[in-house]
Amino acid sequence: MRHRIAVVGAGPAGLAFARVLHRHGHPVTVFERDAGPDARPPGGALDLHEGLGQLALAKAGLLAEFRALSRPEGQAMRIMDTDGTVLRDWRPGPDERANPEIDRGQLRDLLLGPLDVEWGRGVTEVVPGDGTLVRFADGRQETFDLVVGADGAWSKVRPALSPATPRYTGVTMVETSTDDPDLARLVGDGALAVYGVNRNLVAQRNSGTHVKVYAQFRAPLDHAVDLLTMFDGWSGPVVDLLRRGTEFVRRPLYVLPVPHTWAHVPGVTLLGDAAHLMPPLGVGANLAMLEGAELAESLAACPADLDEAVRAFEERMWPRAARWAEFTAAGLDRLVSPDPAQAVALFDDVQP
Repeated sequence: MRHRIAVVGAGPAGLAFARVLHRHGHPVTVFERDAGPDARPPGGALDLHEGLGQLALAKAGLLAEFRALSRPEGQAMRIMDTDGTVLRDWRPGPDERANPEIDRGQLRDLLLGPLDVEWGRGVTEVVPGDGTLVRFADGRQETFDLVVGADGAWSKVRPALSPATPRYTGVTMVETSTDDPDLARLVGDGALAVYGVNRNLVAQRNSGTHVKVYAQFRAPLDHAVDLLTMFDGWSGPVVDLLRRGTEFVRRPLYVLPVPHTWAHVPGVTLLGDAAHLMPPLGVGANLAMLEGAELAESLAACPADLDEAVRAFEERMWPRAARWAEFTAAGLDRLVSPDPAQAVALFDDVQP
């Protein structure tokens, strides 16, 4: 029996889920609200971990292609003091492939492959029942045997399972980017981090000389902030990462309750940020991809009992996600804290 399965969201979680199902010969419909794959900038690079994102790609049969595209040198990490003094300068060995970087656009295209995504299909509501009803922004509606919500922090699928809504962490991130070659050299092959009191500046090398820059700080939600004033007195080249940035985007950081669980509802489930939104400390996308791949494998292995496969997946997902959510919440508290030394010490704790 062929089940009608849909996934809402063409991010890393949804595409990993769809690609693994496709590999096993099971059709799946992917709905994405964006008008196309290039409708908006794809975001910064991702470091895919061996036991998480890379494992998901292996399940999709894409690990060799990922290794050809990824940048092992992107694992490098440089930490500076606010005066420009280099405190740490870690570089990976020639065979270090624990967390190589890949541009999000490259990862998206790798996962898309042969998938047929229905672009411009924003979902407004999901209603479980005798078949799960999906209502779209264009007024249409369709029914599926299973709908997987991989539609991020403000998921339209989540209300079908849980009343939980994201809460503000007290930390806001402002994102910008630059293609200045001098600043790319300052950052190096991987990332540069500078920590101050209740604020930090992190720059991440992407392909070529493209650098993504993230300023994080504690402030009330929507509080007006002058970034140059906030980082006044920091090393000139470091502040140049902001001065030469373009298209500044403000991103308050939200999280879901920990643990976030729900009473199982036949015909609908969640992945990634829709299920367990956590601070962006390099885990979320990795975990989401692995969840998508694992759920797809479970469905392929038990096609006759779709609901039992989903129920078992949820029970495995919840405790693991809770552990990572607690870990990243504690990490954010240390990275944006009154004591910058806590951030540097955290880096020492996690480096190989």
